[in-house]
Amino acid sequence: MQINGKVAIVTGAAGGIGAAIAQRLLEHGAQGVLLTDLDAGRLEATVKLLAGSHGERVGGVAGNAASTADLERIVDAAEKRFGPVDLYFANAGVGGGAGLDASEEEWSRSLDVNVMAHVRAAKLLVPRWVERGAGYFFSTASAAGLLTQIGSATYSVSKHGAVAFAEWLSVTYGDSGVRVSCLCPQGVETELLMSGTRSDDPVERAAARAVLDSGELLLPLDVADHVMEAVGDERFLVLPHPQVLDFYRHKGSDYDRWLRGMRRYQDAVK
Repeated sequence: MQINGKVAIVTGAAGGIGAAIAQRLLEHGAQGVLLTDLDAGRLEATVKLLAGSHGERVGGVAGNAASTADLERIVDAAEKRFGPVDLYFANAGVGGGAGLDASEEEWSRSLDVNVMAHVRAAKLLVPRWVERGAGYFFSTASAAGLLTQIGSATYSVSKHGAVAFAEWLSVTYGDSGVRVSCLCPQGVETELLMSGTRSDDPVERAAARAVLDSGELLLPLDVADHVMEAVGDERFLVLPHPQVLDFYRHKGSDYDRWLRGMRRYQDAVK
């Protein structure tokens, strides 16, 4: 899909990958980009910064991307200001290093934000896109959704769910004009990752170290460049870190060997 002249919504857009995606969309000629995030203060600052270069083509609405009521309000605001939504970037996410000790609340939060937020957005937008014959759903998952995240069951399971839902969307609606992509990066210099290195929880620190030690640490704008290329190509799997594909192939070719290797790596980063 060509970005020029299109209308987009980006969640989790107050900083990190979301803000970078919004910037690149505007630079590629999007007609309008609505940013949304729970953090109203950071969101306002980011919108103001982008508006300095892109004027009225950028807007912001604070809200919870996992809330159906908030999503309805966000989509309505985008359409009133810019027109029908063409692209939706489900980028908001939560991390954490919880394992078997994770509470019910931690499990619910991870699944709600990392998976159900995508489901609820798709329920709103996909029927409209099928009727129009075109639309784009872009899911931010993680390399943890293809491999696994050492230390964090909640993150690994929820990101696997995000990948699976994106696959299902593509299979089910790909012939109806709905394009789907799924972003699965490793280390990106975001607060979500870097906060893990400062955590008092040894499991969270090990999870962050496992990511940082496994490959290059990319900047959010570098990742956003990969996102723009993927949208232009209408390519499903977006891997800013090419080694993730190698790891994924090794996993599929010999699962037991891969599991043994992951256990050794886990011991090394503890």
